[in-house]
Amino acid sequence: MRLILLGPPGAGKGTQAQRLVTKYGIPQLSTGDMLRAAVKSGTEVGRRAEAVMNAGKLVSDDIVNAIVSERIDQDDCANGFILDGYPRTLVQADAVEEMLAAKGLSLDVVIELQVDDDVLVDRISGRYSCAACGAVYHDTLRKPEKDGVCDSCEATEFKRRADDQPDKVWTRLQAYYKETSPLIGYYYAKGMLKSVDGLQSIDEVAEAIDELLDAI
Repeated sequence: MRLILLGPPGAGKGTQAQRLVTKYGIPQLSTGDMLRAAVKSGTEVGRRAEAVMNAGKLVSDDIVNAIVSERIDQDDCANGFILDGYPRTLVQADAVEEMLAAKGLSLDVVIELQVDDDVLVDRISGRYSCAACGAVYHDTLRKPEKDGVCDSCEATEFKRRADDQPDKVWTRLQAYYKETSPLIGYYYAKGMLKSVDGLQSIDEVAEAIDELLDAI
């Protein structure tokens, strides 16, 4: 099973990806994780990426594509993988298609998690986490059972991500719509796109995704 999860920040892609990793025994391929692993392994492309990052520059598409290609060749991807955060642009989407075709592979499906913007901003800006164990809560959707006390470790200190403020969430959404949302039309035109209502509960979203995958 080779698939891509699409959707704006906070749509629940990471949560669903981790569940699919467990269910299907396939890895979740995150560009950030792959870059760090390539740099650590010291491969030629890893050294190129390290030099660019050390210079404070953005890693080019060519380098990212090469790192993704190397990662897909590893044994744990033999039965499939989930692409997370890649491709982000139409140029990268073309590169993925060409890369897989060269390996005699293709994507099975692209799943879009649809979420209303206003709900999404509320979902993200209202979340916070335990400073000790990282358990995640929300101002209205998931409060600790005991006010001010973490359910998991009973710590009493919590934190919020700086980029979870409403104005910064809107900025991230604008970037998504500018750069990544065109992929929805790209994969729809190829007959590969399936959409799921991301406003449902986590279990309902998971069930909808399973139904889509079972039909493939």
